[in-house]
Amino acid sequence: MHKIKLPQATETMESGTVSRWLKAAGETVSKGELLVEIETEQQRLELTASRSGRLSEILALEGTTVAVGADLAILDDAKGAGDQAPTPPPAEPAATGPAATGPAGKVTPLVMPQAGNTMEEGTIVSWRVAEGDTISIGDVIYEAETDKATIEVEADHAGRLARIVAHEGDVVAIKMPVAYLADNDADVDAYLAAHPPAEQAAAQAPAETPGARPRAGEPAAAPAAAPVTEGGRIKASPAARKAATERGLDLAAIGAGSGPGGRILLADVERAPDTASQAGRATPKGATRRPMSSMRRAIARNMLASKQNIPHFYMRLTIDGEAMYEFYKAQKAKYPCTLNDVVVLACAKVLMEIPAFRSQIDGKEVIEFPAANIGVAVGIEDGLVVPVLVEANRLNLEELAVRTKRMVEAARDGMVEAMGQGVFTITNVGMLGVQEFSPIINPPEAAILAVGALREDVVVRDGEVRPGRVMTMTLSADHRIVDGLLGAKFVARLKELLENPNLLAEA
Repeated sequence: MHKIKLPQATETMESGTVSRWLKAAGETVSKGELLVEIETEQQRLELTASRSGRLSEILALEGTTVAVGADLAILDDAKGAGDQAPTPPPAEPAATGPAATGPAGKVTPLVMPQAGNTMEEGTIVSWRVAEGDTISIGDVIYEAETDKATIEVEADHAGRLARIVAHEGDVVAIKMPVAYLADNDADVDAYLAAHPPAEQAAAQAPAETPGARPRAGEPAAAPAAAPVTEGGRIKASPAARKAATERGLDLAAIGAGSGPGGRILLADVERAPDTASQAGRATPKGATRRPMSSMRRAIARNMLASKQNIPHFYMRLTIDGEAMYEFYKAQKAKYPCTLNDVVVLACAKVLMEIPAFRSQIDGKEVIEFPAANIGVAVGIEDGLVVPVLVEANRLNLEELAVRTKRMVEAARDGMVEAMGQGVFTITNVGMLGVQEFSPIINPPEAAILAVGALREDVVVRDGEVRPGRVMTMTLSADHRIVDGLLGAKFVARLKELLENPNLLAEA
């Protein structure tokens, strides 16, 4: 028997509220599988199983706030599962798992993946395969639009695509089925009869207040009153209270939440700006009001969390850019490339020399990644996306330039490559004449580099003043993992490479 306890994710964390269990009592779980979502004062945690076994008992129900170190559930060893008394079937249908056997044969659901911590649902853009096709693991089977970008979804199981249940334009919650694999259509019919879609949705979605979503054409009903304790305090999770305070929202105006007994959760506060805050503050005369897009909300949430939780420090350097400019012109005469490609190439080399800059904090541990996966910030109409150049350290300038150009063009068309796989980000607005700026770290990465314009200026070398070109760059680093000395080594090495680009040509 193994007790699952609430870990201390940050030094200041004292408690957490159980937001949602992803497994039911009696289910068998595998090592690394998601078990439960926890809300804290600062973030939303997803706890995974540290070992395989059977979830024999849930001790902390949804909506319960527990202290760090408290027991959340009991996990029996897998080998002992057969010795336990029989348990009722789990409330969550087997359709959300990797495979299930219906009355006639094996049926495997294909579900909407969670491509990023903020993703809650996806919209089917187009299917690349048709019913009856045989697919292999890794095949791109459909495109889905998230709050940040359009992604290509690959098959995680192989077999015959028997039934598509989510069609183009349909919005599907994460981990809900979009299609089923089966050898025979009759097997899918039998499976769906045993596990209706409504039953699957009810198992995945958090409880909602009745009447919270009026039908099209009907007036919105007044929200149910927010539940209160015997002492008159509104029932809300710590994370929800903190978010409401930061936004200046009255919890009472939000009404009943989606947690057990109407408890207000963080998700309820995040949905509130379009309702509660609008009612509480009048629109100034002549001004217009519009809801934030999903992308802008995601950017706002991530950047706020970054500045609040990551101790930033900054280092700025101005390089003599004459040699870099001449190197760039010489290479551009041979193949298409940009000045930013030269900077990315130099950063890839430095990242491999200083491992801290390709590392991330995970709880009380540090994860060091083996390659320089570099994110390149790309501005689009409604915000910013960061496609990632995977293993940039293995590329020469020509290869890097080709892949980056393709990656940036795809991002502007809504397809973000390797989203979330970066270890370091470069953001460049020098083409707009900006000389320098201080960027916010893209969590959970350890640093980000801001690149300014290559500009004409007076350069002093060996006591002589002459006209030349300079470029200013600013490094923002996470002081929890990168010390000042390492930051200084990073910018010094970057300066050396860019002022002596022959070193890059030799790499």
